[in-house]
Amino acid sequence: MRQSLVDGLEAIDWSAPWLAPYREAGLRLAATLTDGAPVAQALNDELHTSSDPPQLAAGPLRFVAQAELPAGRAYEAFIADTACVPSRDNLHDLFNGLAWLQWPALKRHLNELQAAQLAAQVAGARRGAVRDALTLFDENAALLQLPPRLEQALRERDWQALFVTHRAAWEDAGVWLFGHALLEKLVQPRKPMTAHGWLVPLDLAADQIQSWLGEQLTPHRLASRAHHPLPVLGVPGWWPANQSPGFYADRDVFRVEHKTGAAAIIQR
Repeated sequence: MRQSLVDGLEAIDWSAPWLAPYREAGLRLAATLTDGAPVAQALNDELHTSSDPPQLAAGPLRFVAQAELPAGRAYEAFIADTACVPSRDNLHDLFNGLAWLQWPALKRHLNELQAAQLAAQVAGARRGAVRDALTLFDENAALLQLPPRLEQALRERDWQALFVTHRAAWEDAGVWLFGHALLEKLVQPRKPMTAHGWLVPLDLAADQIQSWLGEQLTPHRLASRAHHPLPVLGVPGWWPANQSPGFYADRDVFRVEHKTGAAAIIQR
């Protein structure tokens, strides 16, 4: 496990544009982990550098080894009850920890929704649409602030308008990758990788996004699948190959559904 973690750390390109919000903390964590610290310890060391450490209802956030999660105990319920995030020594849980450090209020909100769903769930019942939607957001969400022309093109899945015709409008856009599984996958980028894009008002300041989403992400809204597919390597400036308009003509990735005239994207 330790060697695979070190190998994974060496594969991360911290200069990648999508890692910009995580870069400073990520580089410190990578150095600590390379020196032999477990992921939970490295994340806790990073927490201690904060003048305002994240707080959950059960107390201050901290990270613990995966072995501290009791057998049969639901992961999300354990976090809500203890303010402890079980963490394995792998990239997936490292990126999850980075998301907690970067988006603590939003991660807390998602955890509280998960814990409430678990508490209301009848023993033996299936997960249900809300829990599935919460997991998808946590694992694969991107937060998008788009000018009106780009927002319309995204809603219509008009890839040519989104990425080619209105390309200059991306200078006024904001894109933040929140999902930790998505961040892990992008260690080895592939063209079809797709995020679940969630639109955020363009006039919100960066420090207002978490509180706004905390109000908007209700169980009903999550279950309604109000997200939009976004092929992340199509974002201008994020991948050298997309400087060529032919990048977006690839029908194996950017597909038009002829029956309805609507565009769709395939993720692999």
